[in-house]
Amino acid sequence: MAYDGSVTPGGPAAVRELDALTVTKVSVGPMDNNAYLLQCSRTRDLLLVDAANDAGTLLYLLGGSPLSTVVTTHQHRDHWQGLAEVVTATGARTAAGRADADGIPVPTDELLDDGGSVRVGDVELAVIHLVGHTPGSVALLYEDPGGHPHLFTGDSLFPGGVGRTTNPADFGSLIDDVETKVFGRLPDETWFYPGHGDDSTLGAERPQLGEWRERGW
Repeated sequence: MAYDGSVTPGGPAAVRELDALTVTKVSVGPMDNNAYLLQCSRTRDLLLVDAANDAGTLLYLLGGSPLSTVVTTHQHRDHWQGLAEVVTATGARTAAGRADADGIPVPTDELLDDGGSVRVGDVELAVIHLVGHTPGSVALLYEDPGGHPHLFTGDSLFPGGVGRTTNPADFGSLIDDVETKVFGRLPDETWFYPGHGDDSTLGAERPQLGEWRERGW
């Protein structure tokens, strides 16, 4: 079955096999959080994006393989409820945006900054800091040499708009960062993977950028 990015809590994972990286997406918990298991095709190393909930499901996805790193995209509770159990069971290192680390109850081993990177085996993921949904939200960018870019956006970008903000200043910061650092940098073919719900492409969302800014959310 072709990957379409559609998953439901308690349902099967969706798997996308790229030349150098395999992406496994699963929905966990009552808030329909997406978690993404990334595996380097050559080394078989694993990295998890958001141990959001239901640690048993996330550990089952590993299939007995060692997990090297868990990246938490931002400090909101629904994105780290499975983190302590996953880290205890696997010994994985933790990583999160520098400005959000203090809001995550599991100690952060690696503080992520804009322009930095994290690795899973041979694969490098670039860190993009997007301020607004939280102060330290990060997105992870994989520039697939054999295809189009892939972007894991947490709750900063969804099909239909940017993530929730609590005041106009935070919205302005987030829409500015998303326009400049994401849409201004990456092509329409970029596939993005949000923290909840279905995936999309930048090309599908780009025509609505002006509408998002005008409506203020």
